[in-house]
Amino acid sequence: MHPNGSASLLTPTRRRTVGVVIAAVLLLVGSLLLAYPDRAGAAADPLISRGKPATASSSEESGFGPQNAFDGDPATRWASAEGKDPQWIGVDLGATADVTRVKLSWEAAYAKAYRIEISADGTTWTRLADETAGNGGSDDWSALSGKGRYLRVYGTARGTSYGYSLYEAEVYGTLDSGPPPTGAFTVVAAGDIAAQCTASDSDCAHPKTAALAQKLNPKFYLTMGDNQYDDARIADFRAYYDKTWGAFKDKTHPVPGNHETYDPDGSLVGYKTYFGAIAYPQGKSYYSFDEGNWHFIALDSNSLDQSAQTDWLKADLAKNSKACIAAYWHHPLYSSGGHGNDPVSRPVWKILYGAKADLVLNGHDHHYERFAPQNPDGKATADGITEIVGGMGGAEPYPIENVQPNSQKRISGEYGVLKLDFTDSGYSWSYVGTDGKAKDTSPKYACH
Repeated sequence: MHPNGSASLLTPTRRRTVGVVIAAVLLLVGSLLLAYPDRAGAAADPLISRGKPATASSSEESGFGPQNAFDGDPATRWASAEGKDPQWIGVDLGATADVTRVKLSWEAAYAKAYRIEISADGTTWTRLADETAGNGGSDDWSALSGKGRYLRVYGTARGTSYGYSLYEAEVYGTLDSGPPPTGAFTVVAAGDIAAQCTASDSDCAHPKTAALAQKLNPKFYLTMGDNQYDDARIADFRAYYDKTWGAFKDKTHPVPGNHETYDPDGSLVGYKTYFGAIAYPQGKSYYSFDEGNWHFIALDSNSLDQSAQTDWLKADLAKNSKACIAAYWHHPLYSSGGHGNDPVSRPVWKILYGAKADLVLNGHDHHYERFAPQNPDGKATADGITEIVGGMGGAEPYPIENVQPNSQKRISGEYGVLKLDFTDSGYSWSYVGTDGKAKDTSPKYACH
């Protein structure tokens, strides 16, 4: 175990052996602290990770998400997918921090080998400590020295045949003073994703878009429906989607497409079984959530004509306190692709337009397309909604057939994802191909 890559050993406290000489030194130190009691807590840095946003490479199921390792509850835990190496769990401390201690409380499924790493940007990592012979229980790494905003525990070898599981991961240190972090964040989005193929097939696209999406390392992911082809059975989700885009399922906010309704076991059965509470956080196939100064609305366009969903949408928007609004669903109101325009969402557009919504994301047609801001009737206007079709997540491309008014850019045949950059007051995006190059870059828009 080499902290910071040094050659000197630093072991967790549970395995330290205290000799006579060390005991004498500790006794002397203790007497000094008694003589100067105001110094007794000087080195005890505060816990800085409790309740902070957490991510992980995977979770065994929705009830074992990474947030459980940072909630302070010893009865909850994070558990990774079973039987897979490597796996990791990380936390965003919210600001740059000087980290001095990390305490890990393992469940029975522990790590035999792992690294503790720190990063300024969540992309480039520096090793703080290195365990090569773990045996579970509690690991208390003290006397660490690292600076960064993001910290992760990166497991490379399991101690059991199961996965990795932590009751708690506690990070101690001091947060830098100065201006608080801004509300800027990045999101990766795509629709029409997992065909019934695997990475062993060179023509299979969804492993490539998943690799790109993971490399971009966004705050979270959005999927715009038709996540799994052809009938979205649970067996197909597990055989295809889960092997690629499933790697970051815990960071994904999905919506269903029409293919999720084709499941022989029932409409959306496979979809709901696979995603669970991730897709039904409010008990319905539609929901909302906030990030920064943005309100995100996930809709089920298979039932946009039902009053239950539109009534919910109106009530949700009435409660919204965020300045910027984005919504996403499967079937686009406007599209230059083979499916063309779908008027089922026009009433929803009217509701969103009345609430001064900014952005709509769709799939269904298997191409990329961006539109100038327009109103629900297709008239270009500065206070209109910007629509993006992003159906190039992996399904077979569709050609451009009938170019619609206000369509500004169209790309068909090149798989990729949307990389969306949000700030407290605006947004922009790039369409990034699987070669990692931006194929189109939008203007910068201000929120209404």
